[in-house]
Amino acid sequence: MTTAQPENGPLAGEPRMLIDGELQLTESGAMFGVEHPATEQQAGDATDATVADMERAIGAARRAFDRTEWSRDAGFRFHCLSQLHEALDRNKERLRRVLITEVGCPVSVTGSQIESPIDEVKHWAEHGRDFEHLVDTGVHDTQLGPARRKLHYEPVGVVGAITPWNVPFYLNIAETVPALMAGNTVVLKPAQLTPWSGSELGRIVAEETDIPAGVFNVVTANANEVGAALSADPRVDMITFTGSTATGRAILAAGAPTIKKTLLELGGKSAHIVLDDADFSASLPLAAMMACVMSGQSCILPSRILLPRKRYDEGLAILQASMENFPVGDPWVAGNMQGPQISETQRKKVLGLIQSGIASGARVVTGGGIPETLPVGYYVQPTLLADVDPDSQVAQEEIFGPVLTVTPYDTDDEAVAIANNTIYGLSGEVSSADVDRAFAVAERMRTGNVTINGKSHFGVNSPFGGTRQSGLGYRNGAQGYTEYLHIKTIGMPA
Repeated sequence: MTTAQPENGPLAGEPRMLIDGELQLTESGAMFGVEHPATEQQAGDATDATVADMERAIGAARRAFDRTEWSRDAGFRFHCLSQLHEALDRNKERLRRVLITEVGCPVSVTGSQIESPIDEVKHWAEHGRDFEHLVDTGVHDTQLGPARRKLHYEPVGVVGAITPWNVPFYLNIAETVPALMAGNTVVLKPAQLTPWSGSELGRIVAEETDIPAGVFNVVTANANEVGAALSADPRVDMITFTGSTATGRAILAAGAPTIKKTLLELGGKSAHIVLDDADFSASLPLAAMMACVMSGQSCILPSRILLPRKRYDEGLAILQASMENFPVGDPWVAGNMQGPQISETQRKKVLGLIQSGIASGARVVTGGGIPETLPVGYYVQPTLLADVDPDSQVAQEEIFGPVLTVTPYDTDDEAVAIANNTIYGLSGEVSSADVDRAFAVAERMRTGNVTINGKSHFGVNSPFGGTRQSGLGYRNGAQGYTEYLHIKTIGMPA
């Protein structure tokens, strides 16, 4: 069990992984360090699993699915996940400190990363409890006479969940709890940079719930081949993954020999079309905030701002003022809204993309470098780039940093064309005083989700998924739950 800890500051998480109901280290005892991005110091260690460890976890999940009643007893699953909800709520302050330590997410904005996913555990438990797993579609005429048909919703089997580092606890919940409630068994592979958000979940499952051994497993590792082994193993029936499009392609290729079901939430390069009748004073400060909060490390961030040319300078001035006054600093200090990038590698990527934008003709309105007042920690200034070529690298590649690019346009048609000029299609936004006009523009955007006038599309009750190279399938909503189920159609005498 956990011991008493100070109430604030960096906190190392659970160093062990969970395999077949046992919290354990890898056989060799190998560990890898976890860095706190606000101090650039190692905060602790996590076990460095091997491919053999992953294979053991997959074997445990396979046995638990094939040989236990987990897949067939929805009442027991509801009981276990209700226990998990209560246990996570008891542990939420510890989870919050571990999250801030791993990610550098400011304490002021952790609600969406701690409280929201804990609430979602309760939501999915209740959704699965009430879900109709057998649906009678009535009597159908056939060439062989009338037949009654029933649809049986069945769990897919063993689900491998591979999660990213930007919102790790939230996505560990989002990618595993619906799968568990649907009757699947799960192997979770958390990101190398944020192993504790996964291992803490494993510890709580092992110590504070009745979830049987093998039903839920967590494997932490610093080597990419461990996650690759999960994607390729024929005993795994489905992979759910959130992360880069490049890794998504690799996962699809790894699962191809066994035609593995795959749910992918991949990269984005979302555009915010600000129409010429919009209330700039309402929409643009919010756009600046969304670019900076979580240090811009969000897949749905509308990082491309499209401004009407006749109001271009007005819009730039509002964005500049908002970004220059945004509170950046120590994530443990209440009131700060932007912390560091998660690593020096990520900061170098962000700064490199800013420089590529400058090289392609963009103008730095504000920011563009490292804050002088924050010499320690992987901080990047809130950055506004104007006059951005929509075909340039900085306008085409996901930045994952506190950077907005701004491009002018003359007509609604041109704005839509610029917004759609990308391989991605995850999210988007439209601002206008005329909601019908905004809706008409939103309908033409080739993206899975659109926000109009700041009214978010995102929530546990609404399907969320990307088009084009932003992903396959859906999270959230009824559609998100059924992603973890197969539909068996049964024909029987009328």
